[in-house]
Amino acid sequence: MKILIANDDGYLAPGLAALVKACEGLGELDVVAPEQNASGTSNSLTLSRPLSVFTAANGFRYINGTPSDCVHLALTGLLPTRPDLVVSGINNGANMGDDTLYSGTVAAAMEGYLFGIPAIAFSQVNKGWAELDAASRVARRVIEQVLRHPPSTRPWLLNVNIPNRADADRLPVQITRLGRRHASEPVIRQTSPRGDTMYWIGPAGDAREAGEGTDFHATANGHVSITPLQVDLTDHATLPAWRDWVGTSAS
Repeated sequence: MKILIANDDGYLAPGLAALVKACEGLGELDVVAPEQNASGTSNSLTLSRPLSVFTAANGFRYINGTPSDCVHLALTGLLPTRPDLVVSGINNGANMGDDTLYSGTVAAAMEGYLFGIPAIAFSQVNKGWAELDAASRVARRVIEQVLRHPPSTRPWLLNVNIPNRADADRLPVQITRLGRRHASEPVIRQTSPRGDTMYWIGPAGDAREAGEGTDFHATANGHVSITPLQVDLTDHATLPAWRDWVGTSAS
């Protein structure tokens, strides 16, 4: 078993060390992570400049790029053989609902999935790394179970969110769908010491679809949330209406 481990909080993040600990003994581990915190970078690849690869004292490799860069480089040039699994995290904060579209943690796992490799993204619900050891045990349990009993013969992509609790490894697991958030709060406008106007992206909106079956509901009620993800963004339900629209507009 060969496992590639990445994240978006950077190679020095406690969550990355916790995920490596969770994977110890499962096989050959390779860690390739961003040099700096790259939260919110989604699936972006760096195409406008070359990337550099460095090796830390603990053997982790880190790249001056995005989480997707890290996995992409690992799979296309750094690793001598293809890994059997890609894992990403443990992220400092939740990746639920619409957040998954922006998440570098999810993007790192998705990059592996795009190459046909099963992949899992792990996040803690609250920021601050509280009860990280318990989250590491949850990650170990999920990885062992999914390797022992794969849900499909095809590659799969899982998004796991873990409550920050000391008993997280004893919480029930719930298979969920993504919830939805309200629109983000307005940007925050500030003035620099030189008098220039600066803007900070506002906080994420509150959950607006957080009913039973969603990742928001599961974690709020003391469950570990596991959401299977896909990359196909096609709105299949409206395809017939759009085809009719093309026929109507052409006539």
